[in-house]
Amino acid sequence: MRRIERSERRPIVDFRASPVSIRRATIDDRAGVTQVLKASYPVLMKQAYDKEVLARALPVMTVSQPALLNSGTYYVAETSDGTIVGCGGWSKERPGSNEVRPRLGHVRHFGVHPNWTRQGIGLSIYHSCVEDAKAAGINRLECYSSLNGEPFYQALGFKSLETIDLPMSEGVHLPSVRMVAKI
Repeated sequence: MRRIERSERRPIVDFRASPVSIRRATIDDRAGVTQVLKASYPVLMKQAYDKEVLARALPVMTVSQPALLNSGTYYVAETSDGTIVGCGGWSKERPGSNEVRPRLGHVRHFGVHPNWTRQGIGLSIYHSCVEDAKAAGINRLECYSSLNGEPFYQALGFKSLETIDLPMSEGVHLPSVRMVAKI
């Protein structure tokens, strides 16, 4: 695993006149979300992880999660022709458990197709999540960021707390960073 050096980090761009729209996801978006994750994660994560780690983790990570799609707190970004190019959301439940802590939400399963990065899509989805979370009484968000995602979340105001080995499935762990932000 390799940390992304500060010199490799680029600022997040917020393009207000984006050719995509953000909407709540439904179970019907399952294939489109999986397609985005399968296109995004291998490309965007390859500079931060060893090939062996990705070979074990990607089959688990690149599948959409029906519970998130049905949650009402998961979003997709789509083009005018209905192509999904980004996704992400939040939940009250800590990932991998049913644990809920008062006023704490969790950022979940973000991804942007590599052909659509740097266009404010992830930022727009995140803003939708924050708006929802605040309306639900949440005042802090926690995320388990991939190593390559850490600069994105730092730019959103998240603070890195610790490096963790995030369990993906039996015997598969992904080095990640636990982060938190006040919203």
